[in-house]
Amino acid sequence: MNANSESETFTDFPGDAPAPGRTRRSFEGRLVRRLLSNFGDPPLEFVLWSGERIAPATAAPAIKIRIHDRSTLFRVLCDPQVQFGDAYAAGRVEVEGDLIELTALIYRGMAAAEGKQSFSDRVANWLRRSQRNTLAGSRKNIHHHYDIGNDFYALWLGESMAYTCAYYPAAEASLEQAQIAKMDHVCRKLQLKPGDSVVEAGCGWGSLALHMASCYGARVRAFNISREQVAYARERAKQQRLDDRVEFIQDDYRNISGHYDVFASIGMLEHVGRENYAELGRVVRRSLSSRGRGLIHSIGRNHPGLLHPWIVRRIFPGAYAPSLGEMMQIFEPSGLSVLDVENIRLHYALTLRHWLDRYRAAEDRVRKMFDDTFVRMWRLYLAGSVAGFETGTLQLFQVLFTTPENNHIPLTRQHLYCS
Repeated sequence: MNANSESETFTDFPGDAPAPGRTRRSFEGRLVRRLLSNFGDPPLEFVLWSGERIAPATAAPAIKIRIHDRSTLFRVLCDPQVQFGDAYAAGRVEVEGDLIELTALIYRGMAAAEGKQSFSDRVANWLRRSQRNTLAGSRKNIHHHYDIGNDFYALWLGESMAYTCAYYPAAEASLEQAQIAKMDHVCRKLQLKPGDSVVEAGCGWGSLALHMASCYGARVRAFNISREQVAYARERAKQQRLDDRVEFIQDDYRNISGHYDVFASIGMLEHVGRENYAELGRVVRRSLSSRGRGLIHSIGRNHPGLLHPWIVRRIFPGAYAPSLGEMMQIFEPSGLSVLDVENIRLHYALTLRHWLDRYRAAEDRVRKMFDDTFVRMWRLYLAGSVAGFETGTLQLFQVLFTTPENNHIPLTRQHLYCS
């Protein structure tokens, strides 16, 4: 009897009587079978510690998941969204097959099960609400993710050290080419020109600020609360002899002062928190000159909802990806005028595939920096992020805006594609 036929020799649910010649499925196997059913019977095969196999009868399994022990299974069944990731990171769950494909199946199953939430599911989601992004909370959240070592990120982000979605002028472009193209795409949208003053909220390791100064002649003040990133960015500015035109400030965006021609925020909104959107809008409004323009680039969603709870708990505490409607809470209360919205989610899927390839090639070095659990945790995070964008669970919005009185704006988008 082969593995596929063996997976059909057990009855499915408690109370089922086995047909003549068939073996009753174990209690644990019946629980797994119900879990698969709730997720729409994806083509997954579970292999329990006993050797028992559970797979849908409707499709040949593309991926095999091995559960090492009973306690791990029960934890996963009680809270699959968090406990599966923890068990995978700890090595108590093994995956044979494509990790991106597996997480895509999970995202699709979650979407199909959205309307079937039990009361206990709703309570669990309420308890998982993101930590509020107060001044102190934001510092703690950012430190958790970004201050784990510049050497770690340098292994897989590429030369630009840009930890945000790249922009691919062609699918075959390299990561480095796409990150430069992203920065040029942003600068063209902002119509950046020599002498413009720019304030950047959340500057990462400084790549965009330095690009704006070196390639467009702008003067930039860049705010960031990650001490490791700011130290790295300042050193890059000195090496490139741009420290007289780019100032990196270790401080919260809420403390931005002064007036500028341009406001830019690339990949920071995810850390702001919905409760602070109106305040961000006030910061933007008071910072821009009468002809000022701005751009916010953020991971988003098609409708309001929490990020995957395992990502928030283990990788990005305090993170939230807004819908476009929620992003308007930045602009509407402050009277800012939205000029253009672009969704480049497939560009982020390509970016993440490049990152994941480089990360996997560097896993031995990552293991020496941290441990096996960390290696698997970040592997799952990157693979799951690819799946999030490829399934449309996540979006990537670039919103261009200006002050309401500014009439010095282009009539067409031609300038975006004519270098």
